[in-house]
Amino acid sequence: MSANDAPRAQQPSATYDSAFLKACRREPVPHTPVWFMRQAGRSLPEYRKVREGVPMLESCMRPELVTEITLQPVRRHGVDAAIYFSDIVVPLRAIGIDLDIKPGVGPVVERPIRTRADLAQLRDLTPEDVSYVTEAIGLLTRELGATPLIGFAGAPFTLASYLVEGGPSRTYENAKAMMYGDPELWADLLDRLADITAAFLKVQIEAGASAVQLFDSWAGALAPVDYRRSVLPASAKVFEAVAGYGVPRIHFGVGTGELLGLMGEAGADVVGVDWRVPLDEAARRVGPGKALQGNLDPTVLFAPTEAVEAKTREVLESAAGLEGHVFNLGHGVMPSTDPDALTRLVEYVHTRTAR
Repeated sequence: MSANDAPRAQQPSATYDSAFLKACRREPVPHTPVWFMRQAGRSLPEYRKVREGVPMLESCMRPELVTEITLQPVRRHGVDAAIYFSDIVVPLRAIGIDLDIKPGVGPVVERPIRTRADLAQLRDLTPEDVSYVTEAIGLLTRELGATPLIGFAGAPFTLASYLVEGGPSRTYENAKAMMYGDPELWADLLDRLADITAAFLKVQIEAGASAVQLFDSWAGALAPVDYRRSVLPASAKVFEAVAGYGVPRIHFGVGTGELLGLMGEAGADVVGVDWRVPLDEAARRVGPGKALQGNLDPTVLFAPTEAVEAKTREVLESAAGLEGHVFNLGHGVMPSTDPDALTRLVEYVHTRTAR
């Protein structure tokens, strides 16, 4: 890496002393910080109103709309961090992959990647490809002030799964067939995706994101030995590529209880935990030197307030001995969640954990 290409270390900013960034750095906090995955989304009536008639990918490319959607849960819920409104396939669309997000289905790829010749579809991502991201983050950081903005990207394995399968899958038979049957092609595919993902995160950090999260949504489909051999190197490459910026790096997957230690090895500062593993046990699996994020079951929010508070206390008690804890759900906010339940949850965690 040349001096011109080297990352610039992030300097202290208005967000540096926020509860969220302090928790990520495993420093003392005034209260346990809270944010939610998919907090800017379908559970909010104001989100549905501004998105009406606008396709998902188009909404990700309109800076003013991205700004409004990202800010909505900060205004409504009082969360400790905003997460940039986008989709994990945005960088793939930006480099020319023919895909669309179909309502009720998810990302659908017109020409799945199945052969070495298909890798030619994956060119490098440049900042110019996603200039709307730079513009939107500039607008957001001015509005957010001392509230940190989290950038994000899909991890190489999850992106590869969509590209090879051609869309969502429950079994990943095509992706796993390539991983087992042509490991060199698989490694080259993930390596290219690692470069694209790292470039996408760098754009977000350089525009002003205070932290980044890598979503490996489907990594829970893997056995630990396969994750270590066939997935971890690409994720580690992404985290290493942005290490010099000095912003916290979060790593999250669903159903990854058996992979938590390996996900920590990949290089994140914070490991996200879904609801299947208590946080104290997750800390044992991850090992020292990492903060944890999580991990209330999203479906708990459909229960009465007293039950939500009881389950929240269980999470907080499990997190009591952690070096650093960011409260979150164990996955994303479900579309039919009552927004007021989220607002009450934020207030409850803040009050319960006030130092």
